[in-house]
Amino acid sequence: MSKPKKIIVVTGGAGFIGSHLCERLVKDGHTVVSLDNYFTGSTDNHVKGVEYRKGHTKDIEKHVPETPDIVYHLGEYSRTAVAIEEPNVVFDLNTLGTFGVLEHWRKRKYKLVYAGSSTKFADVRADHIEGRHLSPYTYAKAVNTDLVRDYGRWYQLPWAIAYFYNVYGPRELSGKYGTVVEIFKQQYLAGQPLTMRLPGTQKRTYTHVLDTVNGLIHIGEQGNNDEFGIAAHETYTTRAVAEMFDTEIEELPARKTSRPSTPVDTSKLETLGWQQQHYLTDYIKSITRSR
Repeated sequence: MSKPKKIIVVTGGAGFIGSHLCERLVKDGHTVVSLDNYFTGSTDNHVKGVEYRKGHTKDIEKHVPETPDIVYHLGEYSRTAVAIEEPNVVFDLNTLGTFGVLEHWRKRKYKLVYAGSSTKFADVRADHIEGRHLSPYTYAKAVNTDLVRDYGRWYQLPWAIAYFYNVYGPRELSGKYGTVVEIFKQQYLAGQPLTMRLPGTQKRTYTHVLDTVNGLIHIGEQGNNDEFGIAAHETYTTRAVAEMFDTEIEELPARKTSRPSTPVDTSKLETLGWQQQHYLTDYIKSITRSR
């Protein structure tokens, strides 16, 4: 028996994770609308069959007048360290923008799947700073997860929160808003040293974008008023990831937003049927073989 087809909105649908999610939703036969302001999204990530609307999520009422079945809210600023330099951008996109989505949700009463940040679970640092207080980004994201839960309770609305863990894969960003795997990949392909932030011993969980999207699909279909981590089972230090490329490493000073590792529990997601299918070691091998 086929699953019922839905109208689904993806904010940030022209971004890295959002474009892969749109691609999967279209493949599954749903009507898919992307709302993206193209701050880090790109028309290069457009997927056939998706309706693209350009705009800020604080104006979602104007851009999405219909009532969808599900909204996946991925369209936020998503870098910890750079956020220190531009808090005004963070609060515009992640506070004003997300409040717009919450009000849209309150009025139309669809299911909201919010992309939270795993940084709020980071262990307390030696200087007693919690993960949620590392930067404007981590603060705004932690507050937003509280708001999603509270809106759900205040207005009896269906919701779920998904926490991402260092997502990597095709269409990943490099440069200012890039993530470590793609930065290393681009440096490697250009024949440059890999710029590794000290101390290099910080452990992270790296999760393939297709495993992340598969988790989002399970959460959208079955996750009810709960929070779910989407994460690979392996952890690696930043140095270990750099060493997988088997090339020169250039050490850079540590950032003040550096944080301890975050323990991940994927058991709730696994009860919905999710399983990891991709591995960082295989991904990096495919890169090093191609040069």
